[in-house]
Amino acid sequence: MASFSETLRGLLAHPLTRGLDLDDPRTTELRREVIRSKPFLRRLYDDWYRCIAEQVPLGAAPVLEVGSGAAYLDDWVEGLITSEAFFCRKVKLVADAMELPFSTASLGAIVMTDVFHHIRDARRFLQEAVRCLRPGGRIVMIEPWVSTWSRITWTMLHHEPFLPDSAAWSIPVSGPLSGANGALPWIVFERDLAIFTKEFPHLTLQLVRPMMPFRYLVSGGVSMRSLMPTFSYGIWATLERIIEPWIRNWAMFALIVIGRR
Repeated sequence: MASFSETLRGLLAHPLTRGLDLDDPRTTELRREVIRSKPFLRRLYDDWYRCIAEQVPLGAAPVLEVGSGAAYLDDWVEGLITSEAFFCRKVKLVADAMELPFSTASLGAIVMTDVFHHIRDARRFLQEAVRCLRPGGRIVMIEPWVSTWSRITWTMLHHEPFLPDSAAWSIPVSGPLSGANGALPWIVFERDLAIFTKEFPHLTLQLVRPMMPFRYLVSGGVSMRSLMPTFSYGIWATLERIIEPWIRNWAMFALIVIGRR
């Protein structure tokens, strides 16, 4: 018998991607249509991409996006090298984040949105980032985050595992999108920050900005129907600004910036 959360997710599932295999490239490409068909969600992605673009150092080219998928960060970062773990239309490169096909010190930045928590071995990716980034380069990402609120919402309403108590910086071998731990960014860059600092002396955590406790949730994301009309976007953004002093208890995401020494 399906659990309450499974039943609720089924009722709210977006008709374009309902029942599709997460690891099928067609699902990723359909999600491009989902984003374009949901103005509320499109505005949210615009805000995410603005945050990322502002953190990319001037003159950082070339900039690699890991896990470009269905989205459009290349509209915001000029000359972006888009990549994915499998072939997708409009993606320039098929590449594994743990074995990047770039020479040493050749990249100015590595960026990603909702991808780090799918990388099978975070240590191997960070080692590759150290190798590929030039001194002064950056890793910039927006990822799920752990808070009192998000422990409830990610567990109840999202299909991906969310395991803040996991001891590992890796996830079980699975497909490129079905394998995940939504709590992994928080584990590496908050809970285990002392371990990260010791193991990666060439990297420094420059910024963690917890954010967006409500807007992604009510947008329905790329998997569910919209729960709010587009005109309410500004209302939700205002509400999030009001609770900013308590954002660490409410955040569902965080903007994370890591510098290459």
